[in-house]
Amino acid sequence: MKKKPAKGEPSKKKEPDAAFRPFGALKGLRDELKAREESHKDGTAPAPKAAHAPPPRPGKSAAAVKANADDEALALYRMMNGVTPLAGKSATRLPKSHDRVPQSNLASRKAEVEAPLRAEEEAVHAHLRALVEGGRFEVQDDGRRVEGRRHGVTTDIVRKLRRGNFPIDGRIDLHGETAATAPKTLEQFLRKQKARGERCVLVVHGKGEHSPGQVGILRGEMAAWLSQGPASVHVAAFATAVDDDGGEGAVYVLLTR
Repeated sequence: MKKKPAKGEPSKKKEPDAAFRPFGALKGLRDELKAREESHKDGTAPAPKAAHAPPPRPGKSAAAVKANADDEALALYRMMNGVTPLAGKSATRLPKSHDRVPQSNLASRKAEVEAPLRAEEEAVHAHLRALVEGGRFEVQDDGRRVEGRRHGVTTDIVRKLRRGNFPIDGRIDLHGETAATAPKTLEQFLRKQKARGERCVLVVHGKGEHSPGQVGILRGEMAAWLSQGPASVHVAAFATAVDDDGGEGAVYVLLTR
């Protein structure tokens, strides 16, 4: 608690703080300039005052540098804590330019993949051409025996085929096939035989004795597959085989040239 000045005592004027003298520097500069003017008049110049070098910047001590290094090590430890290497796993090396698959191998693989698609597309186109060109069949089916001929094929050829007078160049057994898989298998077989230049083949479809109701599913669809399906483009005529070649469980197929 500040004491109030007693009555009759002159109040002391508060001196300004020594640190707060905004015009102190100007006064010193004025005195210096005045001294220079007087020295020039007398012909003697006072020695210049040494320039005050700026105080050196405080550098980092060894203790501070060590503290920073310890902080970085601690941060790295916290970051990698709990990370474990994969056991038994080796680094995967990215393939270099000389490790890549040659273009020739890529082309051969592409051809292998596209070959079945191209063959199926050609078969569909051939079937459409046959329909457009009038390649229709006359089919007879009495429930036991079946035969058919493409328009332009004479009845003498069908009679010869029915009697088994054509030599058999190849045969296929469709036992184990279903109504969903048999048409494609049949078409592929006929196409290959035709490409080899074969003339007559035997297709064994079974009598259906082991089917429900003893009804042969493949036998009932065989006439449609040979006269209308994709396989029909390879067929000139067909007829149920004689007993020695399978009888009602097989059919002769005469291929187109």
